[in-house]
Amino acid sequence: MMSEYFVVLIGYLLMNNYVMSKTLGLCPFIGVSKRFDTAKGMGMAVIFVITMASFVTWLINEFLLLPFGLGYMQTIAFILVIAVLVQIVEMALKKLLPVLYQALGVYLPLITTNCVVLGVTLDNAKAGTDLLMSTFSGFAASLGFTFALLLFACIREKLALSKMPKWMDGFPGALIAAGLMAIAFQGFNGLSF
Repeated sequence: MMSEYFVVLIGYLLMNNYVMSKTLGLCPFIGVSKRFDTAKGMGMAVIFVITMASFVTWLINEFLLLPFGLGYMQTIAFILVIAVLVQIVEMALKKLLPVLYQALGVYLPLITTNCVVLGVTLDNAKAGTDLLMSTFSGFAASLGFTFALLLFACIREKLALSKMPKWMDGFPGALIAAGLMAIAFQGFNGLSF
């Protein structure tokens, strides 16, 4: 049983990373990764939202949507759950960590439309796993997103200190670095457990 959870964790961290292999969540990935501290705050918010969304959407799917033949309402129901969770995070950060709230800016409410969050919840529903595995899968996927985000933030901070050609400053350099990072992550696809 533990080995199954370990495989899921390693899979979402390296091989099936939603940002690096499925290219979901690129807007906050590029937008918030200029500074490590901001990326760390966004990562923590995403971990909370995806984990809780995986838990709540499993309950809604299993006890409300599927029994009443409302499976076609999954996407709308899941987006509503995600929006409520993001509002909770936003209110908590505004009250408890106003500096981080300001640093995240527009990217915090954009977690609602972050396709990683919706993608994880829909993938969990499609997989048909139990509540514990669904919640753990959400947690592992959010750790994978945060891992990629923090790694990319470190790379971007190093790039900002480097002397680079003018055409690579800012967004173009970030895209090239993200592409090279995605290629590196593809190397993990050969791993087998």
